[in-house]
Amino acid sequence: MQRRARSLWDSYGRVADDLRISVTDRCNFRCIYCMPAEGLKWLKREDILRYEEIVRLARIFVERYGVRTIRITGGEPLVRVKLEELIGMINAIDPTLDITMTTNGVLLRQKAQALKDAGLNRINISLDTLHDDRFKEMARSDQFTRVMDGITAAREAGLWPIKLNMVVVQGHNDDEVVDFARLAHSEGYEVRFIEFMPLDGDNIWTNEQVVPSRRIMEQIEDQFPLVPFNDTRPGPATRYTFADGAAGGIGFISSVSQAFCTSCNRVRLTAEGGLRTCLFSLQETPLRELMRSGVSDDHLGSVIEGAIWRKEEGHLINKPGFIKPAKSMSQIGG
Repeated sequence: MQRRARSLWDSYGRVADDLRISVTDRCNFRCIYCMPAEGLKWLKREDILRYEEIVRLARIFVERYGVRTIRITGGEPLVRVKLEELIGMINAIDPTLDITMTTNGVLLRQKAQALKDAGLNRINISLDTLHDDRFKEMARSDQFTRVMDGITAAREAGLWPIKLNMVVVQGHNDDEVVDFARLAHSEGYEVRFIEFMPLDGDNIWTNEQVVPSRRIMEQIEDQFPLVPFNDTRPGPATRYTFADGAAGGIGFISSVSQAFCTSCNRVRLTAEGGLRTCLFSLQETPLRELMRSGVSDDHLGSVIEGAIWRKEEGHLINKPGFIKPAKSMSQIGG
C-alpha cells in the first residue's frame, strides 16, 4: 500500500512542493549575467546524476512529500542527450504532475514535439532582447533566429502557455521592456521580467545594473494598463494580466528589490546531485554519493527532510553579510 504523502516543512512554516532539477551544467550560450565568455570547467560525465538517479529522487519528492511541480533546468537542459526520455520517466511517476522546463530555445525546433509527447506541459524560454545584434552581445551567440524559430516550434507542439524570461540589465536591454510587453499583448505570451541577480560568472554584478521591477511596471502601464492576477499557489513572479482582456500576461521576479523569500516553496537539485534550498545557499546537501553507496529511500528521505527543515529564512542581497555563492547560475540550475 502506498504511503500517504506528507509535506516538506521548513522551520519557518513554508512547504517545499516545487522541485527544480538541473540535468547539466553545460550550456551552448555564454550569457553575460550567467557565465564568463570563456565558459566554465564542465563536470565530468560520471559526476552528473544518471537519469535513473534523477527519477529515484523525483519519485521520493512526489510520492513521499507531495511535490506537484517539477521544472527541468540546466545549464541548457536540451544539450543533455535524449532529454525526452527523462521527461517520460518522470511523467510515468504521476501523469498529473506539472512538468515544465526552462531553456534558451535554440534546440527546440528539433525537440519540441518529442518533449510534448513525453509529457512536458509547459515551457519557459530565456529571451533577453528582440534585436539580433544585441542578442550576440548578451548571449555571446549568433543564434537569435534559431531561438525565435524555437519559440514558434514550441507553440506549434502545444507547449502552452509559453513564458519568456527576460533578465533586465541596466544599459544593455532595459530600453526594450515595453517592446516585450507589446509582444506579450499581441501574441499571448507571458513575459517575465527578472531582476539581474549576483550569480554571474564574470562577477560584473552591481546594484546599479539592477532595474527595479517597480520602474519596469511603470513604463509598461503607460501603454498597457495591468490588472493583478490572483495566483492559487506561491511562485517567484508577481503576475498581471492586461486590463483590456488581451490573452498574454506580465510577471515580475523581483529577487533583489522585493525578495519573495517568505513564500518560497522551491528546492533545487544540482546536476551533480546537490540539494540546495536557496539560489544563494552557501552549502548543499550531497545526495549522489549517498545513492551510489546503496542507502535506502527511507535514509534519503530523512536527509532531505533535514535539509529542508534547515532552509534559510531568506537571502541577504542588499543586507550586511551577503556573500555571493561560489557557483554561478548555470552551475546551480535556474
